[in-house]
Amino acid sequence: MFHVVKAQECACPTVYNQAMYLGVDSRFNSSLSEGISRKASMAEASSSSESSSYSVLTWDQVSRLNEVLTEAVPVHGRGNFPTLEVRLKDIVQMVRNRLEQRDIKVKDIRLNGSTASHVLVKDIGWSYKDLDIIFRVDLPQEAQFQLIKDVVLGTLLDFLPEGVNKEKITPMTLKEAYVQKLVKVYTEQDRWSLISLSNNNGRNVELKFVDSIRRQFEFSVDSFQIILDSLLSYYDFSENPMSQHFHPTVVGESMYGDFTVSLDHLRNKLIATKRPEEIRGGGLLKYCNLLVRDFRPTDEEEFKALERYMCSRFFIDFPDIGEQQRKLEAYLQSHFVGEEKSKYDYLMILRRVVNESTVCLMGHERRQTLNLISLTAFRVLAEQNAIPDASSVTCYYQPAPYVRDLNFSNYYVASCNQSIPTWLPCN
Repeated sequence: MFHVVKAQECACPTVYNQAMYLGVDSRFNSSLSEGISRKASMAEASSSSESSSYSVLTWDQVSRLNEVLTEAVPVHGRGNFPTLEVRLKDIVQMVRNRLEQRDIKVKDIRLNGSTASHVLVKDIGWSYKDLDIIFRVDLPQEAQFQLIKDVVLGTLLDFLPEGVNKEKITPMTLKEAYVQKLVKVYTEQDRWSLISLSNNNGRNVELKFVDSIRRQFEFSVDSFQIILDSLLSYYDFSENPMSQHFHPTVVGESMYGDFTVSLDHLRNKLIATKRPEEIRGGGLLKYCNLLVRDFRPTDEEEFKALERYMCSRFFIDFPDIGEQQRKLEAYLQSHFVGEEKSKYDYLMILRRVVNESTVCLMGHERRQTLNLISLTAFRVLAEQNAIPDASSVTCYYQPAPYVRDLNFSNYYVASCNQSIPTWLPCN
């Protein structure tokens, strides 16, 4: 028989609250009983170290999760296409059902990233951005990627408002109208795809379909994944509203390792990671983002060494100054929506880390990157009208790499009354 467990008593996703079953439809009982049996057999073979990476969510956490899944999120269309009002629970269930109809088995569905962190700890100094959903699936062939894309785009048709002639809207049209980013990775070690649905406020709905992926987190505080299957089943089969004494048991997992340790890092705003050289970009931009939000390394001396690994990996992945600029501008655009005043502080922290910890670049390459960060910071101040008498000054930037004169300084401030048509104003 099942018994009631408190969140701190369970460290693996094998036990469900008895309260969850009271008065619930028999179909719900049957569905969850099958899942419990399957998960129980898996748990018998798991080690204690694996179990420590799981934890059962408290009622407050489940309540916040329910708010995230049931809140209407606008997916903004380009041009004349209407805005779609999408609830996460609806699009997730529709995509899962249609994938399984096309013989793609969904192992489980998880909430990932900053939104999962928000569910676990409400006030951590940043607002959650993208709504990251992971579908764990088998992708033995590249053909499955196209099928997944067709399913997601076809699902968007159902969210179009009444009166829209859906027959004339093709998948390509929907992609151009609502998809901000499409990613496909198919190698021996990594098989996954990402479909990001546009939101003008930076809260994109990101649907990620993962067969295998080497690295699923950057730092301990963003390593959480919340398994949604029990809650989605509750939505399907129960007509009773959730309460503290009547709700499904929801399990979270820390991909960093020990769930309790990771949660302690999140609550106390501590930075910890493992092998940053394995992270694309080294985790450098995210690390500086945590610093500007008053997170602090668990070990200052250790992180001085880790910063060098972060910088090295960043410049390996983005060796060209143009790539660095595109990456930096995209990061600022997606991670500081509504937080414009934090951009300058973030860039100054990034500049300090790059200046102090970069050991893999030639001198002129290092100076080029530092100039890029400085000019971006200056532009941010100008956009915020934070420069004194900004109306009467013009910033002229150095047109590197064409200028070879070592005495040519990084930028100049000149009076607007001066006429220097050969130089390019920052604005």
